[in-house]
Amino acid sequence: MSLSKIRSLALCGGLVLALGASLTACTGGAPTASTSSSATTAATTATNGNSAAGKKVTIGFSAPAADHGWMGAITKAAVAQAGKYPDVTLKVAEGTNDVNVQISQIETFINDKVDAIVLLPFDGAAMTPVALKAMAAGIKVINVDREFNSPFAARTTVLGDNYGMGVSAGTYMCSQLGSKKDAVIAEIAGIDNLPLTKDRSEGFAKALADCGLKVSNRVAADFTVQGGEQAAANLLQAAPKIDAIWNHDDDQGVGVMQAIKNSGRKEFFMVGGAGSANVMRQIKDDNTVLKATVVYPSTQAADGIMLARLLVQGKSLSDLVEVEVPRKVTLFAPVVSKTNVDQYLPTAFES
Repeated sequence: MSLSKIRSLALCGGLVLALGASLTACTGGAPTASTSSSATTAATTATNGNSAAGKKVTIGFSAPAADHGWMGAITKAAVAQAGKYPDVTLKVAEGTNDVNVQISQIETFINDKVDAIVLLPFDGAAMTPVALKAMAAGIKVINVDREFNSPFAARTTVLGDNYGMGVSAGTYMCSQLGSKKDAVIAEIAGIDNLPLTKDRSEGFAKALADCGLKVSNRVAADFTVQGGEQAAANLLQAAPKIDAIWNHDDDQGVGVMQAIKNSGRKEFFMVGGAGSANVMRQIKDDNTVLKATVVYPSTQAADGIMLARLLVQGKSLSDLVEVEVPRKVTLFAPVVSKTNVDQYLPTAFES
């Protein structure tokens, strides 16, 4: 299927948040009658009993410091999700950007013999050895957002779709700019040396290329308000004409919007990234250049809590025929505009 067809499907019917944009099941040979019966029983149990209280589950949770609106929302959502289950006890480690401290936190969870660990690592590679140690101790590790560098370090990984964010942003711009082939597209990236920034930019460029457009002006910021304002000011000074801007991150977008306000310019529209409530309210009010944002779900750790509980209790996702929790779950990156903002605002984070 061509990217243009995929793009059309995404805009028309793909704005559905669903666990498992990359769910894969494998079978080996024809099932015997007993295997089929067992699978049917397990699937029925999962369908009927996932929300019912079951085996007591103790989950350790660790994430970086909440020095960013999105990161703060990650922990808040995880705690709220755990609170929905009377059979879950959640042990929350203090957020830290010190890898050694986070390693120590996981060591403590291992010594405490928790049933599962939901871990958003400050540094995925650095946290891999201790995650491997937890798995070797029989603890279910659910890796969130930043991947380990070993497939054996986690039972399940929950990810946002950084490349998909870029594709979604570019797709939306193509739909808005139509046949305007000389459109000037600007991009305000996050931290340029991070793989996620590279993924977002590559997806954006690919989607634009499919409709004959390209990025004319690009600057990088640092995911902060101050960095966003400075980067946007530099961009606006360097580019006298712009038709559309994609800003990778809604937290740094607070600064970007301030720079735009200071410039007095209104000839372009802007698309945000991550999906903050602040941005969604502006989209709903429809009185600024900000017309859309692309969601990078802050519910990833909450999904991790849910999956940890299912794994320990021997359950699966009730909407799947597969009787095991998937190895990897990649969340969709939908475009939020004025037409569908009310659907996404309740789960948006505050920037």
